[in-house]
Amino acid sequence: MGTALTLIVLFVALALCWRYLGAYMLAIYDGRVRWLRGPERLIYRALGVDSEAEQSWQRYTMSLIIFSAVAILVTYALIRLQGHLPLNPEHLSGVSPALSFNTAVSFVTNTNWQNYSGETTMSYLSQMGSLTVQMFVSASVGIAVAVALIRGFARKESSTIGNFWVDLVRGVLYLLLPISFVMTFVFVGQGAIQTFAGPAHIKNALDGFTQVIARGPVASMEVIKQLGTNGGGFFNANGADPFENPTGLTNLLSVILILSIPFSLTYVFGKMVGNIRQGVAVVATMLLFFCIWTAVGIGAEHGANTAVHLGGIAHQVAGNMNGKETRFGSSSSALYNIASTQTSTGSVDASNDSFTPIGGMMLLTGMMLGEVTPGGVGSGLYTILLFAIVAVFLGGLMVGRTPEYLGKKIQAREVKIAALGVLVMPITVLVLTGIATVVQSGTSATLNSGPHGFTEILYAFTSQANNNGSAFAGLSGNTPFYNILGAVAMLIGRFGVIVPALALAGTLGKKGLVPESLGTFRTDTPLFIGLLVGVIVIVGGLTFFPAISLGPLAEQLSHGRLF
Repeated sequence: MGTALTLIVLFVALALCWRYLGAYMLAIYDGRVRWLRGPERLIYRALGVDSEAEQSWQRYTMSLIIFSAVAILVTYALIRLQGHLPLNPEHLSGVSPALSFNTAVSFVTNTNWQNYSGETTMSYLSQMGSLTVQMFVSASVGIAVAVALIRGFARKESSTIGNFWVDLVRGVLYLLLPISFVMTFVFVGQGAIQTFAGPAHIKNALDGFTQVIARGPVASMEVIKQLGTNGGGFFNANGADPFENPTGLTNLLSVILILSIPFSLTYVFGKMVGNIRQGVAVVATMLLFFCIWTAVGIGAEHGANTAVHLGGIAHQVAGNMNGKETRFGSSSSALYNIASTQTSTGSVDASNDSFTPIGGMMLLTGMMLGEVTPGGVGSGLYTILLFAIVAVFLGGLMVGRTPEYLGKKIQAREVKIAALGVLVMPITVLVLTGIATVVQSGTSATLNSGPHGFTEILYAFTSQANNNGSAFAGLSGNTPFYNILGAVAMLIGRFGVIVPALALAGTLGKKGLVPESLGTFRTDTPLFIGLLVGVIVIVGGLTFFPAISLGPLAEQLSHGRLF
């Protein structure tokens, strides 16, 4: 399938998802989808939860934090003790303490950063019972926060924003599980494996050498990895492994799964606040960034690799195939990896480290924008709404009146909360990158020196603080230094945005509606879209431009040209 046709199919599929998956999600969180009412009630009973009682933003936040803390402890314990637990056909030992901590935090925060090779480190029980389970619930947590924030905008004079436990359970039962169940059969039909038979041992009769080929329950993990914008793969090669991503169809379906929920949530937003044009404005902003980054990224990888050209290979008809999966080619691999880094997925079907400097910069800067284009499941929407508050504040200053958004006055408290949520990520990335570049434990783990080595460090903390999970491949992350510092980045990147988003939901929910007047700054027009784009670019561009100049831009210029 050609690049143009692939993009047409992708955008048609996303348009259908926006309308119909968005409507289904709206029904789920409105409580109109209850076809698993019996199991749902049993879960509430087991949790000791009153599903009819709503929570203030403080109780909602506390429930979320308690749940996440328990999830980290359980995940840590399972992978530490996996050597003594069943479903371990290769008799793998328990994972080391620092790596266990990093991995537990990674999967609970929806980052899925992997400082290990899955097939040689994790047992089947660890892959399924801890990591895959967290792929479901961490994704549902993100969607729950987005829905809670939408309720804050939609309600008036309300002291509650919903019930965390209800939102969590319904997201898993009615959204993530059904789609994953169906799509797992599609992936298995295409050749993805799903087995408990253990590794295959193939003996070469000529030399007596026996090759061990890892296998396991791969397909079920693969689907939720994409749908929940998780990204953690069963195998170290991730989406380049034919057992995970066997055909061009599964490659395209992976991209659709990655983007479907983040884009569809904007429909939910528009319908819940009573103005679908507001949802269109947000999705238009997301699409603008996504299309530009995709076009530049594909263009960079479709062209020749300057370093390869300088090595004596003048004609590179297939583009930059260095580090690419030959089944998919440079353009499809660029689309896959850009979709993965424009969301909080982080899965790859090619080596990010082998992209051209400009191609790699598009992966890196896509995350630096704040993971809002379209971002992860839930996290993309609630983060871009924080940006929208800042944009409305600036718009209010321009027209000389108190800013309003969706009928709510935006005052000092709301602006401070939104600014905190927007700035926590860049501060975390730059501070931790600065630390890693001046201590021996940080610099000794890079494969390359110079701008490329700096980019490896910068990329790692950008990925972790944005809960993305992709890596630049040249950094040896499985050290105590990077395991601990990376876990800190993931925790701050996740909860440093979630808590302000929920606080904003609480304060907005208590406000009454302000009648629209002639002086009201419209937030469903191209003018507001342009203002929102400008705010996102200024925060991402001005904050990170010096670091980008020291990394991919310096590397590209070292080749004698900018493009």
